Amino acid sequence: MRTQRKIPTLIHQTWKDADVPAHWSKWVDSWRLHHPGWAYRLWTDSDNRAFLQEHYPWFLPVYDGYAEPIMRADAIRYFLLDHFGGLYVDLDFECLRPVDGILDGHELVLGCEPQAHTQLLLARQRGFSRIVGNAFIASRPGHPFWAHVHRQLVGAHRMPGALDATGPFFLSRAIDSAPEPDSITILGPEVLYPEVSPYAAELFGPQKADYERAHAVHHWSGSWTRDVPGTPRTSAGKRFPFWVSQELQPLADGLLNLDPHRRRWASGAPAPTVSCLMVTKDRSSTARRAITCFRTQTYPGLELVVVEDGTDDALERYIRELGDPRIRHHRLPPEGRTLGELRNEAVDRATGPYVCQWDDDDLYDPERVETQMAAILSLGAEACFLARERLWWPARHKLAISCARVWEGSMVCAKDRLPRYPALRRGEDTPVAEEMVRTCRVVSVDAPELYTYVCHGGNTFNEAHFAEHFDVATEVWAEPGAYAERLLAMATRLPIGPEDIAHAETGPAARASERRAQTALEPAPGPASERPPVLVLTPLKDAAAFLPGYLEHLRALDYPHEAISLGLLEGDSTDMTPDLLQEALPGLEAEYRRVTLVHRDFGLQLAGPRWEPGVQRRRRSVLAKVRNHLLSRALVDEEWVLWLDVDVTAYPADLVQRLLGARKDIVVPHCATTTGGPTYDLNTFVLHPRAGTLNWSQWLRDGILQPPRGFGRTYLDELRGQGLVRVDSVGGTALLVRADLHRDGLIFPTFPYRQLIETEGLAAMARDMGTACWALPDLEVLHPHHATDVADLGAMAPS
Repeated sequence: MRTQRKIPTLIHQTWKDADVPAHWSKWVDSWRLHHPGWAYRLWTDSDNRAFLQEHYPWFLPVYDGYAEPIMRADAIRYFLLDHFGGLYVDLDFECLRPVDGILDGHELVLGCEPQAHTQLLLARQRGFSRIVGNAFIASRPGHPFWAHVHRQLVGAHRMPGALDATGPFFLSRAIDSAPEPDSITILGPEVLYPEVSPYAAELFGPQKADYERAHAVHHWSGSWTRDVPGTPRTSAGKRFPFWVSQELQPLADGLLNLDPHRRRWASGAPAPTVSCLMVTKDRSSTARRAITCFRTQTYPGLELVVVEDGTDDALERYIRELGDPRIRHHRLPPEGRTLGELRNEAVDRATGPYVCQWDDDDLYDPERVETQMAAILSLGAEACFLARERLWWPARHKLAISCARVWEGSMVCAKDRLPRYPALRRGEDTPVAEEMVRTCRVVSVDAPELYTYVCHGGNTFNEAHFAEHFDVATEVWAEPGAYAERLLAMATRLPIGPEDIAHAETGPAARASERRAQTALEPAPGPASERPPVLVLTPLKDAAAFLPGYLEHLRALDYPHEAISLGLLEGDSTDMTPDLLQEALPGLEAEYRRVTLVHRDFGLQLAGPRWEPGVQRRRRSVLAKVRNHLLSRALVDEEWVLWLDVDVTAYPADLVQRLLGARKDIVVPHCATTTGGPTYDLNTFVLHPRAGTLNWSQWLRDGILQPPRGFGRTYLDELRGQGLVRVDSVGGTALLVRADLHRDGLIFPTFPYRQLIETEGLAAMARDMGTACWALPDLEVLHPHHATDVADLGAMAPS
């Protein structure tokens, strides 16, 4: 059968159902207007899956497993064009003139997005010199590029975002590695993408569009380059951790699935009205953002009760212009009422059986109310709180995920169970939340992305209040690149102003980040006088097999060696370790600031595997004694102590700088078995938010906790991509500690301390001393599983 080389006259578009939104209708019609002889097909979600089931069933596990609907919408076009050929265009693409002329004689035609888009942060981070859009693609059926794309989709399906998994970034990479590239035509942006996105225009200024040469124009109403969210994407299949209490007594925990309630509400089942209550005063700009968040909520039964006692009528006029019957504005005379009294006024004006606190200066994900109401109705609860919230401090360019607690502002509850707010000017919601938890059946949902607590300088509480929250946060993004990327991700769902994102991308902090990236390849840092002295401490036992590699890796560190001191303790060895150390000592003393070599036997000899539960108390007690003795003998005037195990097989040359760059008193890198592989050092972990409800006593042996892997704990391989993360425990495979903490009494407990010992006990002791522990999940040191039980004095091997 002869291969068809011509692009068929067939237009494909997709939407979730047959009811295309009215504001896109004129753009949809423009393609039929300019191509009257072409066939047209609108593919719905159900059509798409049925098509794959019939023609590409092997891809369904990947297709169904995508985390976001947009990923399925991206992927399906690559299969439709392979099977049928024709022209695929997004619904927000407008046709200006027939495209026959730019398709004739070609087998596969795509277009580049505007060059300005390559200067956006996400594109710069990936090094793109061009971005090939996936909103307009024309192809003959069976082009070999599509088989290549299908293979690439499988390889990329676990990428964390749609851009890299299925969207323009994915497509751009696929084209760069495509077979038969000569048969692929890439048109310049002036032909199909003459307009830059609104977000790019905000960043770089207005860009003149040349419509004379353009055959179509993309309006960017659903793009990665947008500055404000549009129709929210729902998290189909997503499950949220929850736990339930009744009058302070824990009842249950598990995972909450929204889909059953979504289906009920979509089929017309009644949804109890939720009255969102917003108290405000002369804060029109922040209140408008909160109103935008309200109007994009996915829950079907909502009203917004706005109570305002200020003198500025700008917000009242804005609400009147919106014409949204669900929003009711009530102006009160400016009589100096307390915030508590105003909240009671809002409650009294609510008509729904449920009320939801809706502060005027915070941001809310479109699924906030839907998630919390699904939790209440599914679990028979009377109130729902979020266990954690996202924290945003724009002025300091910081984002974080809070610690777990009862977050008062996130309350959704039955109106008839809500106590009256006390007449306080601030902190009025705390006693109300405490009363609800004490007397009601309450569900806590761990979904911090649903609520963003914003520090804007005019909050009821001062900045010290926010600083305390950031100090105990479970994750923090303060490094410029990580902060900007997180902010961009937030902006796909929340009404974050372009000026905030532009400042994050182009401000001094971002430029400093770029300078650091440009200088990352420089071979050596500045002189020792500009670097704090660091003491590297390593215990050794039967380490002859690892010592040469250990010394080689130390020499490869590009931190000034004249600022590095070494402390080595050898004990209980039965191999050549002592002899090798003595042989290496003169060279070490010539190379490093100071070297301390200690020999002491502690009498630890294990008959069986070192990970057996029955030997852990004895083994780790001795390990703690080893560390404490080495510390006492080697620490002199250094500012930092880096604990480093002898059998770590690889780490970056700038390990010391990157750990110091975290600017934390205690910080660990990610000790993994392979690059990008599973965590090795299981002593570094984050407790699950509901860990306090678990039965830990079942794993208590010899006075120390020895739970199985994953029980109530999250390890660093699950936290990659999250920047600097606050952790509840640390391992000693590689561990940086401010030396003054050790001088002030921070040691490795040799006996159970809060049912923990050695490095885990040190983390608990540090917490009691007021110091948090942190980790860098993306900074990896490697420690493969060795065949013999040797010298790993810091980390327990997984059971």
